[in-house]
Amino acid sequence: MRSRVWGGTAAVVLGCLVAAGCGGGGKDTADTVGKDGSAVSGAHPATVTDCMGAKTTFSAASKKIVTSNASSLELLLRLGAGDKVIGTGFPPGRGALPGELDGQAQKVKVLSRSVIPKEKLLGSGADLYIDTFASMGSMGGGMGDAPTEEEFKAAGIKHIYLKSTACAATGKSPVTDLSAVEADITSLGAVTGTSAKAKELVAGMKEKVDAVQKAVGGTAESKRPTYFFFDYDAGTKQPSVTCNRQVANAVITLAGARNVFADCNGDYKQVDWEKVIAKNPDWIQLGLRNRGGEAANEKAFDDAEKWLKSNAATKGLKAVKEGHFLHIGSEQTTIAGVRNADTVKEIAKTLYPGKVG
Repeated sequence: MRSRVWGGTAAVVLGCLVAAGCGGGGKDTADTVGKDGSAVSGAHPATVTDCMGAKTTFSAASKKIVTSNASSLELLLRLGAGDKVIGTGFPPGRGALPGELDGQAQKVKVLSRSVIPKEKLLGSGADLYIDTFASMGSMGGGMGDAPTEEEFKAAGIKHIYLKSTACAATGKSPVTDLSAVEADITSLGAVTGTSAKAKELVAGMKEKVDAVQKAVGGTAESKRPTYFFFDYDAGTKQPSVTCNRQVANAVITLAGARNVFADCNGDYKQVDWEKVIAKNPDWIQLGLRNRGGEAANEKAFDDAEKWLKSNAATKGLKAVKEGHFLHIGSEQTTIAGVRNADTVKEIAKTLYPGKVG
């Protein structure tokens, strides 16, 4: 099984976070669950289930949290729960997060630059571990096996997953909206006692996406430009493409474009350049990881653009010949989070000039 990791991100299988908030007041009450499976109340107890239906109940908001990587850490910072995070794996690089979030992220204790070793995670003192991807022993590079659920329980650590990433590869249908991301935000708000902020973040995302849909949503499918997310950092010998179970597919679709690899069932897949050439996209996004500064980022974008223009296999592509490149970072496109909505708007503004404000 192939996993995909970026500075804290991997999309593999096994689990997801779908919270069911319960009524408060110290009495047994019915679960209050939204249609998307997310919690609709921040009261406790709150129950979350993984993809197999196993339940984890929180009698109170978690106070000592370890995150597996940068994406779950960013969500907690945006929720205002950063003071509850006592450590992370796969930390975000300096400058990878916008504004004040970057400074907050740099203060979080780094338990590992990659997968957190089993012993360190179990001995961290955490009461909650948020897994953006399924922990697999083979991912640790010899750092030991991932803890079993029994070992998590013995250490007093509740273990949950993010729905929008952990379950992406095995989803039953293409991802064409951000409902799974919104459900994760709502659910994390429930288990951390930040439901009000979660509601605010989700509302902000919906407002941006709805505005784009109002402007370009009526465009006929056949009239929508074709779009290729070029993961330059994944290597150029054999491109890694974003398939229809990846959140990027939703971002691209909501922006009024057609992901040229939307016919690929899964999250990511390696293909030959011949397949990209056959698709001959109208636009190419130069998906690059943040280099830590504007100048470094622009240099990386320029390098990726130059490669496409000089490579024999790609220089004849329509998008390359017409200079139809988008300099939009990888993280905000392929990693589930609040910035997905911003990217929808940014792509739409480029593809539909004058229609999206």
